[in-house]
Amino acid sequence: MHKIFFFTQGCSNNVADTETMQGILQQDGYEIVKTAEQADLFVINSCTVKNATEKDFFRYLKTLPKKPLVIAGCIAQTDPEKLAGLSLLGTTQINNITDVVEQTLDGNKVVLIKKENNQRLNLPKIRKNPVVEIIPINRGCLGNCTFCKTKAARFNLQSFEKEAILQQVKTAISQSIKEIWLTSQDTAVYGLDIGLALPALLREILALDGAFMVRLGMGNPDHFKLYIDELTQIFLHPKMFKFLHIPMQAGDNDVLKAMKRDYTREEFSEIVQRLREKIPEITIATDIICGFPEETDEQFNETLKIIEQLKFDVINISRYSARPKTFAATLPQLAGGVIAERSRKITELFESQLPEINKKWIGWQGIVIIDDYGKEGTQTMLARTHTYKQVVVKGDFALGEMLHVKIVRVDEYSLYGEIL
Repeated sequence: MHKIFFFTQGCSNNVADTETMQGILQQDGYEIVKTAEQADLFVINSCTVKNATEKDFFRYLKTLPKKPLVIAGCIAQTDPEKLAGLSLLGTTQINNITDVVEQTLDGNKVVLIKKENNQRLNLPKIRKNPVVEIIPINRGCLGNCTFCKTKAARFNLQSFEKEAILQQVKTAISQSIKEIWLTSQDTAVYGLDIGLALPALLREILALDGAFMVRLGMGNPDHFKLYIDELTQIFLHPKMFKFLHIPMQAGDNDVLKAMKRDYTREEFSEIVQRLREKIPEITIATDIICGFPEETDEQFNETLKIIEQLKFDVINISRYSARPKTFAATLPQLAGGVIAERSRKITELFESQLPEINKKWIGWQGIVIIDDYGKEGTQTMLARTHTYKQVVVKGDFALGEMLHVKIVRVDEYSLYGEIL
């Protein structure tokens, strides 16, 4: 029995791909191990979203022992020329992982990066978290953002069949899964290529029997705006996490236009405000790019203004880095010092808002789901509220256990619960 070690970079979609590749290999007689030293072969599931991530990938590559190696994921798909002599597995070919591993162990180099339109659902898997089911609902997107290299890795929109998604949800529920994460490059576009829409899929999932919660993954504003009132009603469902990841990227309309983001700051603000009118406690997460090419100080200040106004619960702050083969990489770039300073300003503003945002949760009582372990040595566990806020609780509980807690204190990034 050959032993395989996986190293995974990137988003929840990449995590889902790794879970499936591991499941297929285990079904075919391989053992998945937890350290590189134990392994006969390594699989790296790579991410190409940022320069820093790609640098981490190549740095990690150099640390591995000299053993057979398969590179999967987005770097394998977009930059095969940088990986000459290695076995490569593209983003649409993960169902062929066993064949690639077998041939690589036999000393052959295999390159499977041709795009295929397979559905990739209802395959064996080994879950990273035993109470979380991650389900990709579509591949690719409908955007053409000038800064993005992920489109080259994941291609144009291919929505997966609704019945296949529902079957995977049903299987997960039958296995006592507590959190269903729906993921993709842009969940908001689900179904637009096959005559469906995201709200219809969500309603059918939420109608299923079982004690579970649904978390909707990142979706872009230009498509959420088309059905925001319908989506708001869905978020009111008791099985739906009141949580939305909606990337703003910039607060100035000219910068958004240069990025080819098909919405305005006003449209973005309206989406957030309409959600909060009906669901005041909803958790809003967003993404911001600092230092997009040619962004002026005045344009950057517009981003600061909208952050101050909307008071996001979560901001993923990215320093712009020119990705090869993208249009934005051909534009005049800002100095690294300018980008770093803008990142610092956004971070300081955001962190100054968090105490006030979280303070309103002190005294709240309700049910939370234990879904992870706390820091080693702290005798704590991590749970989620109905708004997907992280709650730290003391004690030793089973993953998936549901507890009644009272929030007794908060800090910038967590709530702290007392068991009732």
